Amino acid sequence: LPLGAAEIGAILWGKSMTYNPEDPKWINRDRFILSAGHGSMFIYSWLNLAGYDLPMEELKNFRQHHSMTPGHPEFPNSEHTTPGIESTTGPLGQGVSNAVGMAAAEKMAAATYNTEEHKIIDNHIFALAGDGCLQEGVAFEAAAFAAHEKLDNLIVLYDANDVTLDKMAEFTQSEDVITRYKAMGWDAVVVDGHDIEAVYAAIETAKAENNGKPKLLMCRTVIGKGIDEVAGTNAAHGEAGVKFTDESRAKLGLPEEKFYVSPETRDFFSNRKTELKATYDQWQSTFTAWKAANPAKADQLQKAVDRHTPSVEEMFAQIPARDDISAEATRISGSTALNDIAKIFPDVISGSADLHGSNKNYISGGGDFGGEPSLGKDYTGRNVYYGIREHAMGAIMNGFAYYGLNRPSGATFLVFADYMRSPVRVAALAELPVSYIWTHDSIGVGEDGPTHQPIEQVSSLRLIPNLDVMRPADPEETVGAYVGTMERQNGPTALILTRQNVPNLKEIPVETRRMGAIKGGYIAKKETGELKTIILASGSELSTAMDAAKQMGDGVRVVSMPCMERFDRQDDSYKAEVLPASCRKRVAIEAGASGMWYKYVGLDGKVIGVDRFGFSAPGDIVFKELGFTADNVVATAKAL
Repeated sequence: LPLGAAEIGAILWGKSMTYNPEDPKWINRDRFILSAGHGSMFIYSWLNLAGYDLPMEELKNFRQHHSMTPGHPEFPNSEHTTPGIESTTGPLGQGVSNAVGMAAAEKMAAATYNTEEHKIIDNHIFALAGDGCLQEGVAFEAAAFAAHEKLDNLIVLYDANDVTLDKMAEFTQSEDVITRYKAMGWDAVVVDGHDIEAVYAAIETAKAENNGKPKLLMCRTVIGKGIDEVAGTNAAHGEAGVKFTDESRAKLGLPEEKFYVSPETRDFFSNRKTELKATYDQWQSTFTAWKAANPAKADQLQKAVDRHTPSVEEMFAQIPARDDISAEATRISGSTALNDIAKIFPDVISGSADLHGSNKNYISGGGDFGGEPSLGKDYTGRNVYYGIREHAMGAIMNGFAYYGLNRPSGATFLVFADYMRSPVRVAALAELPVSYIWTHDSIGVGEDGPTHQPIEQVSSLRLIPNLDVMRPADPEETVGAYVGTMERQNGPTALILTRQNVPNLKEIPVETRRMGAIKGGYIAKKETGELKTIILASGSELSTAMDAAKQMGDGVRVVSMPCMERFDRQDDSYKAEVLPASCRKRVAIEAGASGMWYKYVGLDGKVIGVDRFGFSAPGDIVFKELGFTADNVVATAKAL
């Protein structure tokens, strides 16, 4: 790819894109996403030439430990701080779908902050994708969304080299890609990817046409161009080999020196940097005038850029205690928390894969996002309708987060979280503050049966590093879960919520439940007398654990564990206070796969979980048949 798409890179960084290497986080920069992340040396090379702080030594350390040039591009995080990388890519199809999210975020920012007098947001989103990217289902889902929402600020450069890893692309692909994209509502054209003037003209035309259509430029290229032995074949997917590169360098008349860059090339990009600085300075003048004329908008934008969130105390104060109810589904409690937080946190947006009504995550009064006014949509809307496209929803949400001005959340049924797993994993790796609202969380779904009753999902999600999985037990724990989610800056959070009503556990103080959720685990019921048994539970099973403790009498402690990840991050003294090592008689109860709980109950403890598929019946019957009763908890504890 770095060789086959060289002309594309030359035009993007040399002519068409607007950026400032001295201010790589400038909010009005054009974004470039290398969706075909395996070609990472492509972007590293151009960033070095363009003047970003990516020294040649880092290119020489390609794919080495602690280098700024990992094998696939990584968005700046605690492990890598490479400037100019706009998204973590590698799993094919994710990057081009992230680009759709960034294009949507740009439309939202422009509609929110631009005024008739001053336009401060008008950048474009570029993505370079290959045959593999466009074969992925997520790319198709995201492309349909982009066209439907009229994201004409998106330009996808399709590196059409007709090669995939195993064979030539004709072994697996025969559709007319141009016709497919046109049918979805894209502008799509074919370009000779090695004709610099043709590529430049196509990109400039795409930038100029604000016609409500995203743009696909199908660039016909030769993979491995310049290395005759492998050019145009799948052998060019790997490293070219020292022998071939030396021969190719000689054919081009270049010196034997490796990593050679001609003085003329350095001069060209030095001049380019000066041109771009003039554009940047002009924008800064406009921005200064805009801030003076729009102080409230300027304050809101600065907070968004700084990723400012209201404090935990501010968010708690915004959400009244729910003493008026005896029972409520946590998805309903979540709706209340989300809407109350959204009133003081304008960056929060919420979307759903066609389940707003079931997930209860609609921001009242927030408006509907999109490019079709006849449907009541506009780009300031805070509610995003993704359609039945869970995979794309996850990747587009990441795009919103990469753009950097929103706190995206998205919802579907928990059992469909598996459709979203790849973007969830990437969000955790990239440390993106994204929120997933997954409702209908257990066998409590009941009559819908085993296809819709999550069993392994919660445990599976807990395996993803840097993903907080929060399963609150009642309205106040749900408030704590939402507040904890919103204040987290360095990773995503999954909110696991019930469809069925759960008791409001008023015997536990409001503050204890709220802060306990933020800590991840806490003592919900303190034992009387000597501690003999600990019952641990999460979510809807906490009330069952409380009932069992009441039946057992003295010596029984109940620990609520809404978020294992948060609890595990607490200091050792707090964890020992909640779960003292001296008490080895422990029972955990959760309506899901049991394996994750053994780290808390140990070899001497027991877990009441679900390690089989459920069945279709009313939810209370399913719970009873599978052992989720206070009587069974008591019997299990006494048998220890």
